[in-house]
Amino acid sequence: MDVMMKKSVTNVLADTGVADANATNVAMHTRRRRPRVGRVVVVMAMVCAMAIADVARAQTPPAAPPHTHTHPPAPPAPAPSAQTPPAQTQPAQTPPTPTAPVQTPSAQMPDTPPLTLDALEQMAMERNPTLRQAAAGVDAARGRATQAGLLPNPTIGYEAEALSGRRPGPSGEHGFFVEQTIPLGGRRRLGREVFTREADRALALVDRRRLAVRTDVRRLYRDALVAQRRVEVRERLAQLASEAVTVSAQLYNVGAADKPDTLESEIEGRRAQLALVMAQNERMRVWRELGAVVGDPALTPRPLAGSLDAVPELDRDEALKRILGESPDIRVARAAIERAQSAVGLAKRERSPDLVVRAAPRYNRERADDLRPEGWNLSLEAGVVVPLFDRNQGGRVAADADLRAAQAELQRVELAIASRFAVSFDQYLSARRAVDLYRTDVLPRAEQAYQLYLASYQQMAAAYPQVLIAQRTLFQSTDEYLDAVQAAWRGATIIEGLLVDGGLQAGGEAAPDADVAAAARDR
Repeated sequence: MDVMMKKSVTNVLADTGVADANATNVAMHTRRRRPRVGRVVVVMAMVCAMAIADVARAQTPPAAPPHTHTHPPAPPAPAPSAQTPPAQTQPAQTPPTPTAPVQTPSAQMPDTPPLTLDALEQMAMERNPTLRQAAAGVDAARGRATQAGLLPNPTIGYEAEALSGRRPGPSGEHGFFVEQTIPLGGRRRLGREVFTREADRALALVDRRRLAVRTDVRRLYRDALVAQRRVEVRERLAQLASEAVTVSAQLYNVGAADKPDTLESEIEGRRAQLALVMAQNERMRVWRELGAVVGDPALTPRPLAGSLDAVPELDRDEALKRILGESPDIRVARAAIERAQSAVGLAKRERSPDLVVRAAPRYNRERADDLRPEGWNLSLEAGVVVPLFDRNQGGRVAADADLRAAQAELQRVELAIASRFAVSFDQYLSARRAVDLYRTDVLPRAEQAYQLYLASYQQMAAAYPQVLIAQRTLFQSTDEYLDAVQAAWRGATIIEGLLVDGGLQAGGEAAPDADVAAAARDR
């Protein structure tokens, strides 16, 4: 056991350039039990360098040249600066053999074909219940339009007159009648028009619902891609942090490291594991939301076919013009105005009278002078309801008020769209600029700074906190870069979706405060 431990320490120290290649000198140096903090730091720096190299290789596109450091999604390698020191020959390094990281069940990805965005959208269009609700609303409006154009049902009955039990022989008149009420003033046509406009509004709500579902699917699809990329980065970081803890413990056991160095490496390992668990939980949450929107609550994380590299470039004026011209919310508001106008016309015609027509064929059983029954005769009646007291005064006032409210609603929707667009586009633009800045400047500089500190450590010319700070800066910058990519894609998706989202929102249209809530959620 002691021989193996000495051999491990010898290899590690030889790799960091701190010890001589002679294994005997290393063993003697170890037996002196002279703790050197620099050795532990060098080992941890090496392990972190492995993490950076592996993450860079994992994120590099196939066409990227060798030795190009990339970060998700594949930022270009930094150009050598004038301050970059020339390459120095270092002893051959043999880092400890990486061990497979221990993964929780949620981190395991099923071996299934990658799921595409088109497949998810198709699944949502078939299973999302809000689309069936919206389609049912169209059928209901069309049914009411048909009903409004129908005549009232006629009244048919039996009647008898002049019946007498004191007169001998047949007597009285027996027959039936038919009575029909006919609305005048074109009210049936106007009523049909009101509900036809309601059907048009319901169709606009169907389009809005489809767009909302599609926007939510696309947003959650990109969120899932980002969540998976974040899990991959943090898995590698947690694996190498665990290896650093093992190496630090070995050095401490042979007296080549101090207890604070071991504790520091353990703290970094715990933090890396916690960050990995949080990333896995975030990925599971995104997939649960995605499964709910597409109508499959049992949907679990699986490979996705897609890329985060090409964030769309949007022009402010063109995007706003397209939204104002194609927004289903504006179409819904305009359809509501047309319905209200038809309702005003119907309310004005409600004071028109109804024509009531009545026909009553009767058979008179009384005998005439020739002793024969009088026979059949016909009674005809016609009348109208005179609008003397009820001229639908209150209905006309209410219809006018509804029209004014619908017109104000259109203006409110347009202003709300402009307000939310300002917020969404500002966030998209800021995130897009952050993506470009991190990709071309921050990440390359953070990696270069880390490599320079690592080279200084190998020459015993830098302190441990400098390498640790550079390491944390690099990984924090990577996380911030992924956050910026996610925010940029979210902004682009909601803008391209005409600011319509809420794929599981109850009802067919936005609530009065939906725009305010959506803007707060975007923030």
